[in-house]
Amino acid sequence: MQAFGFFRNKVPVGLHVNVRTNTGVNIQAVLDPNWSVNEVKEKIAPKLGFPASEVKIIFAGKELDDSFKLSDCDLGQQSILHAVKVVRVSSGNQATGIPLPTALAHSLPVMDSNQQGEQGRQIPHFYVYCSSCKKMCVGKLRVRCAHCKEGAIIVSRDPCSWEDVLTPLQIPGTCEVEGCGGDSVEFFFKCAEHVPSVDSLDALPLNLVKSNTRDVPCMACFDVQDLVLVFPCSSAHVTCLDCFRTYCQSLLQERQFTYDPVHGYSVPCPAKCDNSLIRDTHHFKLLSAELYARYQRFGAEEFVIASGGTFCPQPNCGMGLMPHPDCRRITCEHGCGFVFCRDCRQGYHIGECERTDGSECSSNTDDRQAYRVDPERAAAARWDEASAISIRVLTKPCPKCRTPTERDGGCMHMTCTWPQCGYHWCWVCQNEWTRDCMASHWFA
Repeated sequence: MQAFGFFRNKVPVGLHVNVRTNTGVNIQAVLDPNWSVNEVKEKIAPKLGFPASEVKIIFAGKELDDSFKLSDCDLGQQSILHAVKVVRVSSGNQATGIPLPTALAHSLPVMDSNQQGEQGRQIPHFYVYCSSCKKMCVGKLRVRCAHCKEGAIIVSRDPCSWEDVLTPLQIPGTCEVEGCGGDSVEFFFKCAEHVPSVDSLDALPLNLVKSNTRDVPCMACFDVQDLVLVFPCSSAHVTCLDCFRTYCQSLLQERQFTYDPVHGYSVPCPAKCDNSLIRDTHHFKLLSAELYARYQRFGAEEFVIASGGTFCPQPNCGMGLMPHPDCRRITCEHGCGFVFCRDCRQGYHIGECERTDGSECSSNTDDRQAYRVDPERAAAARWDEASAISIRVLTKPCPKCRTPTERDGGCMHMTCTWPQCGYHWCWVCQNEWTRDCMASHWFA
């Protein structure tokens, strides 16, 4: 690695950049933001060993025109410029212009996060969750070759939607790295609020978070905030970030998130719109660290349940297990080592299981196993007898998934609170809710 001392002496304050070449020479340089691209070529050409006329400067998937000033190219500290030797003349229209794509919703050059446009309106930005800053930050869109992961690639066209950016290999390009031959590009983001390390990929795109340039009010509090989250529903309902956090927290506390086998553990639009589930779960990093840890734990548990697994019933264990569907004797491997019966979740035994009231039950169970209590352990618990009696009187299991349910008033029509069940059943009959139940003991 060579240090461009000439730049450093001449311009004590400027843009610290890394210049990479396809000839094996890498240069650390301090550039004057007022220099044109042509001036940069003339300065670095002697270090590269070929004339400035044969140097091509590439940044963010574009060949920079000689007349461009560096201040117009959205260069940040520690940005990477690729200087390659021209080995062929491109046919057709040469892609020049501003280095960032212009067709995307938030594709204006990234400026200071407090910078305002005309008449005080906020400038649109990309937003990312930065793992280094541990918060949501303004982001910068960057591009590189999908094959060699180098940025010396020229895109054939600008991305026109988030699908172009988030879906791999959507846009072709021409890689200028010698011996690569890559013809596809991939996009990634960098945090604009700190100087990332070279090739750092710790910025996760938050494509649903947008600058509220249209002054759309939040659907919950009706305030007009600078930053909003737009749900992926057909109506594009908008909520401010504070209300989004409150919405997620309330659903998480009641375990009302939806498990989707494709998109994972997520939430839909609060207006219950169709096909409105948040597909990129990185948006839940906007929650507090405690809530996000709970979200991850609940999501892992729902995955185990949806996949036909079970959990070790031992206190302070709860290891998720994926036994064979026909296996009744389960050992908590990689956990506490407890051996238990899959049907009743007590210590393994031969013969039929017994309920807590002494009656026998069939070993035919649903994917979601019932929660069972050992009577001897329950007797030694700290609850007094009156509380134990109240629990037995006031709670009943859902007939379908065996989720313990408490009736605290109202009619006898019950709806299971587990989102993946939602079974409608009768508190009196403990069977599916029917019109007979409605006629006989709806308000009994």
